[in-house]
Amino acid sequence: MSSGGLELPPGDAGHEGGPADPAEASPGAAAPPGSAVPPGVVLPPGAVVPPGTVTVGRPVEIGAELDWGAEAWSEVRTRAQRAGRAYIWLNLVEQRLRAVVAAVLRPVYEPVHGEEWVVAAAGPAGQEWVQRAVAVREVSRRKGYLLDPADDNVLSFLTLPQLRELMVQHWPCFEPYFDDRREVELALDELEVTRNVVSRNRALSLTVLAQSERASARILEILGGGAGVPSADRLPVDAVEDLVGDRYADVVSVHPDRVRLQRQLPAEDLFGGARRLDATGIGLNLLVQNFSGRRMVRLAESGCRTRLLFLNPASSAVKRRERELGLKKGELSRSVEMNILHMRRVRSKLRDPGAFQIHVFDETPRFTAYLVDGDGPDGVGVVQSYLRRARGMEAPVLVLRGGGRNVVRHGQSSRDGDHGLFETYREEFESVWLDSRPVS
Repeated sequence: MSSGGLELPPGDAGHEGGPADPAEASPGAAAPPGSAVPPGVVLPPGAVVPPGTVTVGRPVEIGAELDWGAEAWSEVRTRAQRAGRAYIWLNLVEQRLRAVVAAVLRPVYEPVHGEEWVVAAAGPAGQEWVQRAVAVREVSRRKGYLLDPADDNVLSFLTLPQLRELMVQHWPCFEPYFDDRREVELALDELEVTRNVVSRNRALSLTVLAQSERASARILEILGGGAGVPSADRLPVDAVEDLVGDRYADVVSVHPDRVRLQRQLPAEDLFGGARRLDATGIGLNLLVQNFSGRRMVRLAESGCRTRLLFLNPASSAVKRRERELGLKKGELSRSVEMNILHMRRVRSKLRDPGAFQIHVFDETPRFTAYLVDGDGPDGVGVVQSYLRRARGMEAPVLVLRGGGRNVVRHGQSSRDGDHGLFETYREEFESVWLDSRPVS
């Protein structure tokens, strides 16, 4: 009976949670009209549940599986690794852009507006976000978040898009330093997707990561940040390798075989433009078979000094190597002879044959190494160890960056005299060279 004196009709079949057909109910279920059947209650046999009876469902046990399996952990590690790489690039770009904005706009606004020069530079169009940056700065001051006095300024609290906005608003001030405004804007636009993904800890695809790395490197080049490494033109600097690579000495990359190496670092990129080239090994196929004789002549005529150190094709070490690889007798020695003859032809075409030296050694070969510009800070090295059953094409490859790093490790100072693998192989080359014999 309702409050208005009208009697409410019983619930229709199939409505309000009731069964569509009494037969669908439990055969022994019964309850007074309009009453609910408590969960877990079994009615006597033969009882009929009249229409309008509300059936209360059994309670569901609440719980969830919180453990992560190996696949889930692998996925989150992959996400973290990609986000970490992207963050380092974004951090470098933001720091560089902040320094450029300060260098250009501070002399314009600071003499008039003092410490508030960033607020003045933002103008009415940027009033909202610059005031937000001022407020965040004040909060950071009160809570002691500013650990470096150099960050106690409004500019340090501007985001990458806001720094870009300052640059675009005042482009006439920046125009004398940069050729193309559109190029700067497009490169910064490419970083926005990555910045949003990283800031929200979402998954970053390899495509977007590669795009952001290319865009970041391009922005740093435009802004004059450079890579800080002289060999960057030959071997592009990986921001992660440059910052944390001291964990792996001076190893830039590792490849399972020479085929994969040449996909990432073709012979033209490795040897082209070299001013000094030292190579040692059995046959030096990476150089002889992948860098044409004409290119070697032009390289030498441009001033490159070359020293090539082959294994003596008549030595017993060649015969032992042939047995290790299962080659026919004399097969390896003939291959080395052909490579030496090819290099002799190159040398014969030069005006200064003394700048192109060919030697042979008789010792057991332990590794093959190509050291480009090894006498300076911009050296690049490619090193392979000889394995008993694997040809040189199949052996793992280390790519080294010469020049070393000045790294201050946590809790200890750098020790004088420490150097990486590049210097180790360079010293080994010089040692073998002294004991070798020239080829006429």
